Amino acid sequence: MSRLNLDDFSDLIERPDAGVRRDAEERRERLAVPPGSLGRLDELAEWLAAAQAAVPVKPVEHPRVVLFAADHGVASLGVSARPAGSAHELVRKVLDGESPVSVLARRLGAGIRIVDAGLDCEPELLPEEVVRHRVRRGSGRIDVENALTAEEAEAALRMGIALADEEADAGTDLVVLGDLSVGGTTVAATLIAALCGTDASVVTGRGGATIDDLAWMRKCAAIRDALRRARPVLGDQIELLAAVGGADVAAMTGFLLQCAVRRTPVILDGVVSAACALVAQRAAFRAPDWWLAGQASGEPGQSKALDRMALNPLLDHGVTVGEGTGALLALPLVQAAAALAAELPVREVEETH
Repeated sequence: MSRLNLDDFSDLIERPDAGVRRDAEERRERLAVPPGSLGRLDELAEWLAAAQAAVPVKPVEHPRVVLFAADHGVASLGVSARPAGSAHELVRKVLDGESPVSVLARRLGAGIRIVDAGLDCEPELLPEEVVRHRVRRGSGRIDVENALTAEEAEAALRMGIALADEEADAGTDLVVLGDLSVGGTTVAATLIAALCGTDASVVTGRGGATIDDLAWMRKCAAIRDALRRARPVLGDQIELLAAVGGADVAAMTGFLLQCAVRRTPVILDGVVSAACALVAQRAAFRAPDWWLAGQASGEPGQSKALDRMALNPLLDHGVTVGEGTGALLALPLVQAAAALAAELPVREVEETH
């Protein structure tokens, strides 16, 4: 198998259809409610119409929550409020319907798919359909060693690409993307700082389960050390993901790129999906046109990444639980925008003689 070249995605990804967007804007001007009165919902509907290449915009009927799960070796430094190696417990709660994302997905009629990219647990603890894509068990401590080998990083990217194809082929018309990880925000902050050229302190947040000041200082130090390892490989996305990423991060990056190829819109959740999006943007500059930022999570690294991609979060409710929850909260907003654009009456255009 030839080596994966992420730069190829730059040629494969086209922007959503600008002509269709203009048609959607024109139709909006003829709706029986005043222009501008629906605020950002107009912009959302026009974005979705362009992504679908359809006017009027079609309803989002087959949304899917896709969650990539992994444990990060850097969690052993005490940078997370959760114990290192405990991400499988987060997975189990989602599977048992006891997590916020499970409750919302049930209410909103969205299916959930969990992908074990690199959990540090015995595979027997979870169902076969969850663990069958695992690239490796856990990942290296990014402050002192590579998270993955280059081969593992490529395998994770390819896995994400294949899963995006599966979702597109299954008729998924919108993806809500999230992660189930321990140590993931540390990895994400490192990638964002490296790609945006900022210091560790600028991107170090408190994580989904909030950490105290001492843990924050440990996290900041770990990101600073990992940044020294990231900067020399900034020119090669696969080497970067191997050095300071993880199997979930690499898989999500591949997934995002292929979703853009397949014209599947994606709602991003928190700082981890934002970091993956930033790596993907580095490979294909048009890719962010296919994504929405679901929410502002309050993580400084997320806002840095979203600014770089010119993505404006749909919601800001202070939701830090992760697991795709904040992005899933934005789903009804997108569905509402589509319904209003498609179903409100259109004014008859008077003929001029």
